[in-house]
Amino acid sequence: MHRRRRTALVLSAAIVAAAPLLTACGNDAHPGAAAVVGDQRITVAQLETRVNEVRRAQRAAVPDETQYEQVVASTSSLTRDTLHNMVLDRVLHRAAQDQGITVTRKEIQEMRTGLVQQAGSSAALETAWLQKYGVAPERLDENLRLQVEARKLAQKLGTDTSQPAFWKALSTASGELHVDLNPRYGSWDVQKSSRVDAKTPWVREVTTSGTQQTAA
Repeated sequence: MHRRRRTALVLSAAIVAAAPLLTACGNDAHPGAAAVVGDQRITVAQLETRVNEVRRAQRAAVPDETQYEQVVASTSSLTRDTLHNMVLDRVLHRAAQDQGITVTRKEIQEMRTGLVQQAGSSAALETAWLQKYGVAPERLDENLRLQVEARKLAQKLGTDTSQPAFWKALSTASGELHVDLNPRYGSWDVQKSSRVDAKTPWVREVTTSGTQQTAA
């Protein structure tokens, strides 16, 4: 549907007047929640855990204090982007479920093997995913599951992840789940399955790469 910009898993979005913004959470109905997606709560503590995982990995990869500060500055939207990823993961999973799609451990491993071959080693792949996409090493397989799921959903729909049919499926799933975002992290655009202030990209770039590697 629309062009993606930079990082992994997060769909770029612009505010569209016709697109309904969902009710903010983190209020009396959802105390302590960063977001509510269907019947699942993403707590602020869970979000902070994810962000801390990335920061620890960045710190380990960049021991120089000045360079680390530069990395932190360049990823200043990490908390919001991480929450968006967590929400979008659930939206995509619902869209895949609606189409009867499942992902096996073997499929994830096949994608990882192809990407490791391209990167040169598991460590190099983990570093690349951390630097390019803000994915901590311990979350890499979860991220690859998302890529496989997106690819299979697009194939089932007879399209690819850049086309309207794919994003329409995510929009439908987003509406079904009634995504409820804490206002401190932005508002959710149900038609685009995205945070309305999101400035970072999403799965298309990674899925395309993963598809190529799997087929190689």
